[in-house]
Amino acid sequence: MTYDPTLFSYFWHASIVVKCVMVILISASIFSWTYILQRTFYLNDMNKIDKKFEKEFWSGEDLAQLYADSKRHKGVLEGIEAIFHAGFKEFLRFRKPTGQTAALDVVMDNTKRAMRAAQMREQEKLEQHLPFLAIVGSTSPYIGLFGTVWGIMQAFRALATVQQATISMVAPGIAEALIATALGLFAAIPAVIAYNRLMTSIGQLMNRFDAFQEEFTNILIRQSHTPTKLEVVE
Repeated sequence: MTYDPTLFSYFWHASIVVKCVMVILISASIFSWTYILQRTFYLNDMNKIDKKFEKEFWSGEDLAQLYADSKRHKGVLEGIEAIFHAGFKEFLRFRKPTGQTAALDVVMDNTKRAMRAAQMREQEKLEQHLPFLAIVGSTSPYIGLFGTVWGIMQAFRALATVQQATISMVAPGIAEALIATALGLFAAIPAVIAYNRLMTSIGQLMNRFDAFQEEFTNILIRQSHTPTKLEVVE
């Protein structure tokens, strides 16, 4: 008796439980790669957007003009520009023209809170789908191992019905079972690597966001006692 050692033949001859395990793992792998590519492209675009805005911000352009430009497309603001828009909007709303120290402290506290809230919203968008990668990376090996154990149990149970067992009778069933473990690792390894890499990139973006908030706060404090056109754009 000949046996076709292909992945499809292993799947076709496996038990219903092992087939379900394989389908789950293959589906998880497909979704994982979809999210990995989508998140990678999104983070690359986010870095480009942030670098472009920071270049405009530090070019000496008037903050009021930057805010006016951001208001025209505030529905699609992302990254540092969204943090800038939220902070500057709050600054203009609560800024006191008297320039008193106590009032300035209140204004800056409100501004920082607004920027922090905007940063949390940006972080939530950046981390979208990453929990799925974490789940796939942590559970796929165990799901594959379950399929392997179940398949080996079925193989040995089938051997119990024959009087003489040979390696040719045992090997196909064990191979079918081990495919489940291989698929589990195939789904888990890219998910774990991508999750760690993406979280590192997001952490770097969060550090940039924090640094921008500190620098922007210092700029607003310096300009708070200087007559400007800030109130005009509000």
